[in-house]
Amino acid sequence: MNPHPPHHEPDAPRDLVGIGIGPFNLSLAALAQPLPALDTVFYEQRPAFGWHTGLLIDGATVQVPFLADLVTLADPASQWTFLNYLKTRERLFPFYFAERFHIQRAEYDAYCRWVAENLPGLHFSHQVDAVRFNPERDVFEVDFTQLDTDGEAEALGRTYTRNIVLGIGTEPYVPEPLKPLVEAPGVPVVHATDYLAHRESLLAAGHVTVVGSGQSGAEIFLDLLRHRPTGREQLHWLGRTEAFAPMEYSKLGLEHFTPDYTRYFHALSESVRDRLGTTQWQLHRGIDTDTIAAIHDELYRRTLHGGWPDTVLTPGVRVRTAGRIATTKIELHLEHIQQGSRSRLTTDAVVLATGHRERPLDRILAGLDPYMRRDSRERPRVDEHFRLVLDPSV
Repeated sequence: MNPHPPHHEPDAPRDLVGIGIGPFNLSLAALAQPLPALDTVFYEQRPAFGWHTGLLIDGATVQVPFLADLVTLADPASQWTFLNYLKTRERLFPFYFAERFHIQRAEYDAYCRWVAENLPGLHFSHQVDAVRFNPERDVFEVDFTQLDTDGEAEALGRTYTRNIVLGIGTEPYVPEPLKPLVEAPGVPVVHATDYLAHRESLLAAGHVTVVGSGQSGAEIFLDLLRHRPTGREQLHWLGRTEAFAPMEYSKLGLEHFTPDYTRYFHALSESVRDRLGTTQWQLHRGIDTDTIAAIHDELYRRTLHGGWPDTVLTPGVRVRTAGRIATTKIELHLEHIQQGSRSRLTTDAVVLATGHRERPLDRILAGLDPYMRRDSRERPRVDEHFRLVLDPSV
């Protein structure tokens, strides 16, 4: 696809360039599409849209209602709503009869793919290399590389724009003690992001340990539990949080996601915001109650004929160190955070459901560093409208 449609002069600045095409920028592109006066283009390094494809476990659902799709809460009349997607697939009535408020994760991914495949102005296999500010033209310069089907550089290009929206997402987080194992060839330690690619080997492994007490850890533990023999499950699930806690999903708790609370939060001092961020983890890192109930039900079902499943659930522990023993085994050195006691766990495979971290902006925005304002911890400052705070001259 030509990065510059015929009606657009290559050197003319666009109104907006989106970097990255995940759900957030896909949402922005869908909302912008009906506005003919708005000239936009979006670039994505990957060859096609995909949303956590390694975690599209059969039966796993999205943690928010389907109304929180790409557009509905901002423009319920949009052609890009989830309900319109169902209509185009002739599945609207079956969905109505199913009476499901939370859709399966694989269905959400399919919906997003449908939007991405039909929206104009989305350019996959385009890697953004650098962003600079051109003070003479008062515009941003966005340099990109167009990639071929093998992911190799095919052509270079440049786009000019008045505004940039970053939607580069997050990257898998691996705790420091486990990085040597992840980086070593042939060691059965995988991040949850790649779970489905390794699922069969994990089901065939002897003892499996899942590290991480959030939603992905719960879903992976449940999937392994359901598909391993009764009485010979050999599963251990551990995490740092003091409990395998549910996500805060009460009606008043959801007020934290309203624009009013966002304005309140941003008006607080930096130190208070940082402190609140560590206490509100159940708003985004908890487990949905249906998954918790399903785990308990499966464990209980396996006790009906006597005995107890060969599973251990241990919250409130951290991995101090990790290494290989006896060539094929993995040894985790654990510490109980509240008790201070230490123990060792020997396992055959480890799944790291340790979440994701923000991608650093320094590489892609290095050219804007002289203009960027930072807080007391040298983090880029963000204003109440989610914009990076830059020098007034920009």
